[in-house]
Amino acid sequence: MAEVILYNQDGTSAGNISLVDSLFAVKPKKSVIHAVIVAQDANSRQVLAHTKDRSEVRGGGKKPWRQKGTGRARHGSSRSPIWSGGGVTFGPIKDRVFALKVNKGTKRLAFAMVLTDKVQDKALIAVKDFALAAAKTKLVAAMRQALPGATQSALLVLAPGEEMMARAAKNIEGTDIIRAGSLNVRDIAKYRFLIASQAGLAAITETFAS
Repeated sequence: MAEVILYNQDGTSAGNISLVDSLFAVKPKKSVIHAVIVAQDANSRQVLAHTKDRSEVRGGGKKPWRQKGTGRARHGSSRSPIWSGGGVTFGPIKDRVFALKVNKGTKRLAFAMVLTDKVQDKALIAVKDFALAAAKTKLVAAMRQALPGATQSALLVLAPGEEMMARAAKNIEGTDIIRAGSLNVRDIAKYRFLIASQAGLAAITETFAS
């Protein structure tokens, strides 16, 4: 069974904590992790660019001039793409779908792989608890300075009931927060360190362990 050091908030050791193998001891495979992150990026992409085709451009209902007899080329609408102010041909449209499908099993596997990678890289920091005397940023900043990876980016994983930590950790540079139930492959891979309390690790295990 996988194990990591359990720290107190002041950086001292409080022993070790065991982790379930199904989440924290899976052989990482870059291709699986990459596929899931690419799909997650694609599925969260907002389609903003949109051009109007000739059916969407305002005006142009009347035929510009009669079909024959003028010496000019025939035209049916001034909103044709070849006219100035007309529609756009093959432009970007908001109906385009970028979504990619990934099987649930693959998602679960990638999730376990990135967690395992953090354990193997000693980048999963387990803290005995996230109890604070007050919701003050300086208390969380002091905790981060005392724990490994103080100068690198970190994601704090919060269990239900750790609201004071959520408020106190909002304004620390290089530090972000996420609820244990919302943890995902992309966010785990984005940050160098993953910091969770015993309750947070228990919430991760309860939510995601199969």
